[in-house]
Amino acid sequence: MVAVINTGKSIRAAFMYNENKVAEGVADLIMAGNYPMETDDMNQMHRLNMLLKTAANNDNIKRNSVHISLNFAPGEQLGKDTLAAIAADYMERIGFGGQPFLVYEHKDVAHQHLHIVSVKVRPDGSRIDMNNIGKVQSQQARKVLEIKYGLVKAEQQNNAVSNLKPVSASRVGYGKSETRRAIYKVLCAVLKPYKYTSLAELNAVLRLYNVTAERGSETSRTHRHRGLLYRMLDSEGKPVGVPIKASLFPDSFPGRPTLKYIESRFLINETLRQDDKKRVKAAIDFALINAQRTTLQDMIKELNGKGITTVLRQNQQSVLYGITFIDHQKKAVFNGSDLGKQYSASGILSRCKQAEKIPHYMNPNLSSGRISASQSNSVQAGRRDFLVAPAGSEKESGVIDALLKVEYGADYLPGQWKARRKKKRRNQSNNL
Repeated sequence: MVAVINTGKSIRAAFMYNENKVAEGVADLIMAGNYPMETDDMNQMHRLNMLLKTAANNDNIKRNSVHISLNFAPGEQLGKDTLAAIAADYMERIGFGGQPFLVYEHKDVAHQHLHIVSVKVRPDGSRIDMNNIGKVQSQQARKVLEIKYGLVKAEQQNNAVSNLKPVSASRVGYGKSETRRAIYKVLCAVLKPYKYTSLAELNAVLRLYNVTAERGSETSRTHRHRGLLYRMLDSEGKPVGVPIKASLFPDSFPGRPTLKYIESRFLINETLRQDDKKRVKAAIDFALINAQRTTLQDMIKELNGKGITTVLRQNQQSVLYGITFIDHQKKAVFNGSDLGKQYSASGILSRCKQAEKIPHYMNPNLSSGRISASQSNSVQAGRRDFLVAPAGSEKESGVIDALLKVEYGADYLPGQWKARRKKKRRNQSNNL
């Protein structure tokens, strides 16, 4: 079981998010804890007013909303009574046993999971301290409940998740669902988990799901006031519909998905993604291990199988001028040049067999950066060294291989293994 705890300033936003899911038929209310009425006897206003009334006991607490999700491993199917018991037990163990809370079972993704809405103001007006609650109380509660109810442990669940599709948010299309809610669903799947260090890198991920973040032109009011707009994209990668201000989204993030919040992630992500470079570079090197026979298409297909999406940036003449790699397993985004010159657009082309021009079908949206949604499975990439040789005929390749071949003899040792010869000291005599 994996538990995720979020706090916010709007109880109503967290409440309505779950109630809207119920109205859409993709969620069920299965429990109302510490309410004076039975669940079936309450309407929507009864449920909301209980939370608001409790929070009103202390107006000084601004971030009074608590929104928790309990995620079970793929394949686990628990009954509603068991889910309700797990939710109540979990809330008791993290210090929310006396709080009013609502438990919803969501059915909009493959794995079974719960959403719990509550407040961190006690009925007597005191505040529930939530510092380190995720690392301390929640971790302890999770481990106890995994044993008590025979659940798949979080460590095992993380390994299982790596075999699923890289991003759980479904692709969205303008006019097919309420625009703001559809965009918000994608933002929840991307903004926190992925490690991007620029707005361009963030958009490389968002565009995979028909969403983009824009600052507007430099002379626009939005740009001058450091605003941010989110827009839907059609199948051709072109903006459609009316843009939505970041300030209009719920504050489930630390604030809202504004430019200020996104920029606050840049420095953090730059540090967090350093260890992820090795995997991406190793996967690219492995894909290009036979540089004489590997095309750009071959490399992209190989990386897709490892859960790494390749986003091509081209001009109107289909000339590649930039490349971005998105590792969905490690949730890390890299411009090719950030990995090294040999991983930049020009470096990759020089290492591929076909360096003259990219077929138009490789990226039908040209500079939009969108690619096929079929890039999903995640597996570990092995590390192998490679030797880049110039492309040519088979006869030329054979000659080059012969010239570059290392001859091994019985007395051959790599330089690093050779023992250093000790220098003899000269005997200095005093001829005084």
